[in-house]
Amino acid sequence: MGFCAHVRAVYAPIPALEQGKDFTVTIQAGISYNTNIFGAASGAIGSFDFLVSPKITYNQSVTNQTFFSASYNPSLDYFDKRPGKKDVYSQALEARLAHSFSQSSVLDLDDKYSYNQNPESLLNGQPVNTDQTLQSNEFDGRFTFAPTEQLGMVIKARSVYYDYTNPALGAVLNRFENLYGMEFDYALQPKLKAAGEYRHQDVDYSSSPSTNNKHSDFLMAGFDYSVGPQLSASVRVGGEYRQRAGLSSETTPYAEVSGKYDYAKGSFVSVGYTYSLEETSNPILFSDEKLNRFFANIQHAFTPLIVGSASVDYEPAELNGRGGQPNISEETTHAGIAATYLPAKNWSVTASYDYDFVSSGMSDRGMNRSRVGVSAKVQF
Repeated sequence: MGFCAHVRAVYAPIPALEQGKDFTVTIQAGISYNTNIFGAASGAIGSFDFLVSPKITYNQSVTNQTFFSASYNPSLDYFDKRPGKKDVYSQALEARLAHSFSQSSVLDLDDKYSYNQNPESLLNGQPVNTDQTLQSNEFDGRFTFAPTEQLGMVIKARSVYYDYTNPALGAVLNRFENLYGMEFDYALQPKLKAAGEYRHQDVDYSSSPSTNNKHSDFLMAGFDYSVGPQLSASVRVGGEYRQRAGLSSETTPYAEVSGKYDYAKGSFVSVGYTYSLEETSNPILFSDEKLNRFFANIQHAFTPLIVGSASVDYEPAELNGRGGQPNISEETTHAGIAATYLPAKNWSVTASYDYDFVSSGMSDRGMNRSRVGVSAKVQF
């Protein structure tokens, strides 16, 4: 969904507490209990997780037309029941540069690097206690311009690199995913825009390229509809032609549908659906998966000081088997609720509960997990 989002201004929205300041420091600490810290199909290990996570953010208008931002966010988790290493370190760095050549011509570049030792990524089917430490980098670039008053165009690119430090996982899963595209929209009415898009994707694995690599071309059409500042909807439907190395090519549908309704200050509902081909956590057995994703999110401001939120994701999928491996069905469900209390301008306290459930045609890929916790955050 994010790749098709429009760029409407050179300055991305930044939190109110960061506005007007070059540097912002945020410190978060919390405690939670996780019933299945490794996401295991059997033999689940439950543990308390103590988290400390500072973050420093820099926002600067370099000129009237150029905006720069950067952030650094290390975090330390301590699991009291985790076998072996109990303290796990993670960090994330991000830098963004946006330049407006004119009111309708904008170049936006963003790079995100993360290093995560916490093995909660849902690598279904991997052995319990496997070190799933992951380094990844994502670069996004887009150039938005308007040849005419009614016609808008976007040229965009995304490159993502996944690097698992465990040699066994890395030999199977390390890869680049590169995506390039061009999109246009045409204003049929002030609130209604017709849209079309072409994308090309290359998935290049570091090992076994003769069996895992893929190349796809997408062609889509749709619309963007805005009913004032409160209600908006976006639809893209089309097809994907995928060429798999050493396997048959395939043409499949592709869809992205989303809508959002801001029904009160600080309160909204958003829903959506996507259908696409995605990579799997075991490309040795499965070439890819046909994934349906339904999602709904709600945020409600009960008072200016208390905000509640809830989300549900339901993802039925079919994994395409290689060779003699049959296709299997798999369903992933995530649900979460949270309540945030804002006792002071710079403080927030959040209580949350999350539930993950995977039902799979292969027993070693299923799992369930609950997490409940409370955290506090201060910003200055």
